[in-house]
Amino acid sequence: MSEATVVSVNVGLPKDVEWNGKTVYTGVWKWPVDGPVMVRRLNLDGDGQGDLAGHGGEQRAVLVYQLDSYRYWAQHFGRDDFGYGQFGENLTVDGLPDDEVCIGDRYRIGGAELEVTQPRVTCYRVGLRMGEPELPALLVSHHRPGFYCRVITEGEVAAGDPIVKTATGPGALSVSDTDALLYLPDRDIDKLRIAVRIPAMSPGWQGSFHELLDKENAPGPAWDGFRQLRVTDVVAEATDVFSIKLAAPDGGELPAAQAGQYLTFRLPEAVRSYSLSTSPGYRVSVKQEPHGIGSAYMARLSSGSLLEVAAARGEFLLEDGTGPVLLISAGIGVTPVLAMLHSLAGSSREVWWIHAARGPTEHAFAAEAHDLLAQLPNAHEHIYYSSVDGRLTKDKLLELGLPPDATAYVCGPESFMADMQAALTAVGVTRVRTELFGALASLNPGVVGQTLRPPHQPDGAAGNGPLVTFARSGISTAMRDGTLLELAEACDVPARWSCRTGVCHNCITPVLSGDLTYSPTPLEPPPSGQALLCCSRPVTDLILDM
Repeated sequence: MSEATVVSVNVGLPKDVEWNGKTVYTGVWKWPVDGPVMVRRLNLDGDGQGDLAGHGGEQRAVLVYQLDSYRYWAQHFGRDDFGYGQFGENLTVDGLPDDEVCIGDRYRIGGAELEVTQPRVTCYRVGLRMGEPELPALLVSHHRPGFYCRVITEGEVAAGDPIVKTATGPGALSVSDTDALLYLPDRDIDKLRIAVRIPAMSPGWQGSFHELLDKENAPGPAWDGFRQLRVTDVVAEATDVFSIKLAAPDGGELPAAQAGQYLTFRLPEAVRSYSLSTSPGYRVSVKQEPHGIGSAYMARLSSGSLLEVAAARGEFLLEDGTGPVLLISAGIGVTPVLAMLHSLAGSSREVWWIHAARGPTEHAFAAEAHDLLAQLPNAHEHIYYSSVDGRLTKDKLLELGLPPDATAYVCGPESFMADMQAALTAVGVTRVRTELFGALASLNPGVVGQTLRPPHQPDGAAGNGPLVTFARSGISTAMRDGTLLELAEACDVPARWSCRTGVCHNCITPVLSGDLTYSPTPLEPPPSGQALLCCSRPVTDLILDM
């Protein structure tokens, strides 16, 4: 690598920008600064980030982009209007190409020392800044993302400063190779194993690589669309909870499902999902809601009834291992962790069973869970009734002396899970998995000032395309112009996205039935049975698990 230098130091404070009828609070607009600028732990003086979930912070304090990539994109787009800071970077440099700089490399620049932690987070805002919506995908596919650094030593940096390498990161994993590992297909598993062992790699990217390793051998849905299953029994579990046992109509063996997964049912007037509450086997447990269409229909079933059922799905799964396990639930949130408890039969692992219910009559599976725990040599059982003991709170959880090296699985109302996560973090439990009933929380990075509305039919003229059903949100509507993501937004169905160009996979959603097509083609196709909403449209009636 030839000697590198700083060409420009760029800063800018976040501001509101109008985009597609929304307001985005973003710091992607950066401008060159004359003279030295102090580089601090979280950013440069005079600089800021609008979305601290995806940008900024200790691991992403300084964004670096190189001059050769400026020349490359100028030729690619046929433009000559670029100014330094155009790509949202703090340091425009001559040298430090993405295919040579490695995660963990350290550089002395002026009075500061920086360590490379991850590639740029690929999101829509760099395309917004450049006026090139497809740029997030192009940065990845052309292997020119740029990279973030954390600040080892604070100090002043100015244009013209030489860049001196002071340390080489372990693993020799370049920025462009790291970016490709996350976003492109045909990833090298050996490089994935290297990535999770690089100390300087930002925790967010390390977590993503761990998830990719976990999913590498994960099976897809056992069958496409919906198939018929037969009800073999309906059992009351509490005053407002009942279980339904299912089997193949011909008596044959059903594909194995994993503890923590759920089944989705196509009912006459609704599509509903319910967690499996045993393992192995096909049993779901339903809470009767006063005005619930799904629970009312399920409550009328009897032995011999037939149901349309999609294959088991879900990533709320019990991990293999020997360490302690915390199974924490409230109300009907008990169902997936009860299935996990069944799967731990015969295990010598330390298992903590912590459950909250309103009272004994609303405590479903009390005897079943107690009997299962009695068979485990290292089990701890703690039950909290809000009508007697008050709600299970962070302080009560802290009193239990939970092992900090445990993996926690938490299921229940959103506020309950937030309280439990805060308590677990306070005692040092860092591996926490959660499962939320209903639609997932939305992820709309940088968008501000939106009025939250319950899911509804889209405003304006009705579409004339295939029928799209958002199963968890209870909305069915005809497809209109645009993408499935834009249709979800028009219906205020909670959606998750970042790049909007088929790169980041934040918008990945299970497809319960139907077919779709892509434009543009995503850089890495989603697994079978999943869709990327941001760049897809239905070609048949479609049911999405959202």
